[in-house]
Amino acid sequence: MRPTLPAAFITLFVSLSGCAKDYSLAPPPDSEQITVTVKVPKELTAETMQVMYRSTLCTFTDYTASGRPYQRDGHQSVDIQPVRQGQSDLYEAKLAMDGGGVCRWRLSNVTFGVTYENPESFGESVSSGAGGGVVVVFDQNNSPRGGTGIPIEGDVTINKDYYPWLKESFLDGYSKRISLAGEGGIYLGYQALQARRVHFEPTLHSSFLVRSEGTKVHKIGSFIKFTYPDGSSAADGRSVPNFRKLQSIRLAAESNK
Repeated sequence: MRPTLPAAFITLFVSLSGCAKDYSLAPPPDSEQITVTVKVPKELTAETMQVMYRSTLCTFTDYTASGRPYQRDGHQSVDIQPVRQGQSDLYEAKLAMDGGGVCRWRLSNVTFGVTYENPESFGESVSSGAGGGVVVVFDQNNSPRGGTGIPIEGDVTINKDYYPWLKESFLDGYSKRISLAGEGGIYLGYQALQARRVHFEPTLHSSFLVRSEGTKVHKIGSFIKFTYPDGSSAADGRSVPNFRKLQSIRLAAESNK
């Protein structure tokens, strides 16, 4: 048994030469592991983790913008569902650093996060949106989201504030989504070369809802309108809520209690 990678993810790939070659992940039982833990607030749920492995042995040909070929490290991803720890709000996954196999796969990065468990609680037509994501890179390669992220020495502990963001869009089809507004956009990025533990603890301030109404026409000077928890509004060209303003509104409200 290899607890970090279910058998459903073991796949046979075909080499570029046309010969069948087993590119599958096969982490040895004694592989060193990285433990990723997410402390999930009420109303949210832990998303499936996207784990990427790379190989310097099993490469493939890519092309520059000018059409010149060059060799790139092979890579493949697996999805791993974090497991709830007893009746707690902690969800955990253990990632094998050594992916094994003939390609000698090595753990490269993991993408994970939280999202709303029941978006319909915000309205019948509301779906889950973006935000609440984290990417941690364990080598020198860029993440799937671009860049290697903020360098961290040792293990990684992430504590961040989030606010519910009800986003209404009209262009290219109507949609209404409940997202998480936080510091740093949709994904927070980190590079942790020595990490053996990653802990993510998001704090959801559910009573401080920010709403946005998208523009209905393509027109210069027509911007998204944000309405903040204190009733103030702004259409100043931002594509995401003003996080500092949300923090200020919450802290002022809490200090007046």
